[in-house]
Amino acid sequence: MSLPLFLVFACLLVAAALGVILQRHPLRSALALVATLFLLAVVFLFLDAQLVAVLQIIVYAGAIMVLFLFVIMLLNLQSEPREAGRVGLKLAATLAGSLLALQLIALSRAPVAIPGAGTAGAVAEGFGMTVSVGERLFTQYLLPFEITSVLLLVAIIGAVVLAKRQVS
Repeated sequence: MSLPLFLVFACLLVAAALGVILQRHPLRSALALVATLFLLAVVFLFLDAQLVAVLQIIVYAGAIMVLFLFVIMLLNLQSEPREAGRVGLKLAATLAGSLLALQLIALSRAPVAIPGAGTAGAVAEGFGMTVSVGERLFTQYLLPFEITSVLLLVAIIGAVVLAKRQVS
């Protein structure tokens, strides 16, 4: 793993996440969220979690964000007029952000002993790999997996029944 490249993508990820919360227009905020989700998938790739990265793109950046964008487009949201008196809110946000930054700087300089740090390599060795996820899913977690699939099937059948009842 190339640390400078990882840091570049991590900084881009933080910038995109800030774009999500700082954008006033919902469509721009949703597009910044799409960028955040794709950059998070890149970070997962740097952590050798290929399956998690692919699922991140397919499930979140693909399906969920398409749903968000459809809802935003259907609502036809207009820009809101600016409210007076937001100076106090901006001052409070600046103060809170500054305090958080000072805490992070203080924590990063303090020596920290992590208990059990010697076992982290063994735990993370198979993390996010398709083989290890598949083995666990179909051996140790087979019953919850099957119960979840039956529950999803019942939900789909219920949605079809409700949709047909409204059409008739």
